[in-house]
Amino acid sequence: MKEVRTEININAPAEKVWRILTSFKDYPNWNPFLRWLDGNVAVGNKIAVRIAPPGSNAMTFKPTVLEYTANKKFRWLGHLLFPGLFDGEHIFELTNNGNGTTTLVQREQFKGILVPLFNSMLEVNTREGFEAMNFKLKERAEK
Repeated sequence: MKEVRTEININAPAEKVWRILTSFKDYPNWNPFLRWLDGNVAVGNKIAVRIAPPGSNAMTFKPTVLEYTANKKFRWLGHLLFPGLFDGEHIFELTNNGNGTTTLVQREQFKGILVPLFNSMLEVNTREGFEAMNFKLKERAEK
């Protein structure tokens, strides 16, 4: 298993951060990594997501929503072609710090026989994409 994990502190309440994070139709206007997300976001549903990691080709996939808890957590699981080849569980976690700030953790756990082949891309391009998105979300929430 491989995990890419990023974290950022945002000077805004969790409800505001969540509202921006889940305003999927606005993604093309601000989100440099998740270019768009479409579908009925509810546990068990498939959604369509387009990612654009820096220095890599953009990719569209259809993960299944695993968790969607308002102001706290959003998780999905996607597969490349079929389960076990290259699986990614993407997780957004918000922590209300109790002082008007929120900590956002964005991480993804990768499993499957192809993961070692993509290790460098995940560590560099995917991590940079997460960090760029986190920064833009912070910027937007702190306005």
